[in-house]
Amino acid sequence: MKRLRTNVSSLRGSIEVPGDKSISHRAVMFGAIANGTTTIANFLAGEDCLSTIDCFRKLGVSITQNGSEVVVKGKGMEGLQEPMEILNVGNSGTTTRLLLGILAGCSFHACLIGDESIAKRPMGRVTKPLQQMGAKIDGREHGNYTPLSIRGGSLQAIDYRSPVASAQVKSAILLAGMQADGTTSVTEPHKSRDHTERMLKLFGAEVVVDGLTVSVTGKQALTGTHVDVPGDISSAAFFLVAGAIVPNSEITLKNVGLNPTRTGIIDVLKQMGADITIENIQNEESEPMGDITVRTSELNGIEIGGELIPRLIDEIPIIALLATQAEGTTVIKDASELKVKETNRIDTVVSELKKLGADIEATEDGMIIRGKTKLKANNLMVDSYGDHRIGMMLAVAACITEGGLTLNRPEAIAVSYPSFFAHLQQLIK
Repeated sequence: MKRLRTNVSSLRGSIEVPGDKSISHRAVMFGAIANGTTTIANFLAGEDCLSTIDCFRKLGVSITQNGSEVVVKGKGMEGLQEPMEILNVGNSGTTTRLLLGILAGCSFHACLIGDESIAKRPMGRVTKPLQQMGAKIDGREHGNYTPLSIRGGSLQAIDYRSPVASAQVKSAILLAGMQADGTTSVTEPHKSRDHTERMLKLFGAEVVVDGLTVSVTGKQALTGTHVDVPGDISSAAFFLVAGAIVPNSEITLKNVGLNPTRTGIIDVLKQMGADITIENIQNEESEPMGDITVRTSELNGIEIGGELIPRLIDEIPIIALLATQAEGTTVIKDASELKVKETNRIDTVVSELKKLGADIEATEDGMIIRGKTKLKANNLMVDSYGDHRIGMMLAVAACITEGGLTLNRPEAIAVSYPSFFAHLQQLIK
């Protein structure tokens, strides 16, 4: 448990958030199956990404890590070795699903297991199309939940229409498609984050993007390269919201990733009236990044849904808090994907913010928040439910809450942002 700082008078200063979690995962994975050496700068040394490193070491890949600097000695597409141990993905859905796509083309047996949270997350959305391609996968409920057993081998290309806009589903199928005979395509209902497409190109692969369809031809080889990981906008989102809602605040976040498929949080802040500026944009051809400054703002409620949701799905917990401090009603819809994250984030967000007096209700695919509400606590305990994004949202909520507040299971935050509390303390004035 951790006692949270409440009723903060202002947040001021500049910080650099940790490296992007999605890009860090992929840099290790693609480096492992590439020919030659890959160097990674600003790698996120959080628990999820360390699970990825551990799994690939068990697959015979030499990976050295010195803080945020990582060197991967690639084995090539066919160089991975049958693991002597079970591959433990920890709490990481990205590790699980993308690793399945890679293992689908490997002619050996492997077992994947994760923590209690992973055991509840649906894997059929990945295992079923991989089975269609020829991989042999089994597990609880016919391969819909971990533990999972996979024996890969000869794969055939497919044209897959995904029922969900999910970068993890898309990436798993594309990684299997890189090893299949023929051309594999994935079509989504809305565009999900495109880190895999961008990084495959960086590693020398040919990727065709046509609207909502992404295609790769099989039997391509990747070549090791250097990857600069930008700051994670999903981590930055917590301080962007904090800067907008805590009185007398001005925060600058340096070198934050500005991939257009991830900047929904910035769009929402601007639509709600936040005072936000972006400067020093660089690296636009691969993964753009820049400096974002946010100041205390007068906010208004809006409706959030449709194709915007995949661009901010991980930020919805903190957007819900933002909405409690906006005048009028905010409606979040088309976000049923929140139910199958680390927790059911619709229920957990509503439950915990209600404890603080927020006027918020759950809907089938989102939530309705009525603001502006003064948050209060009287030596209350709130709970992360073991979900890093719920934990960080509650720590930011504490900044504008009157009274004592304690967070249960704060250690969950280390999954994506080990230095979160240190950075928050640094900004409190």
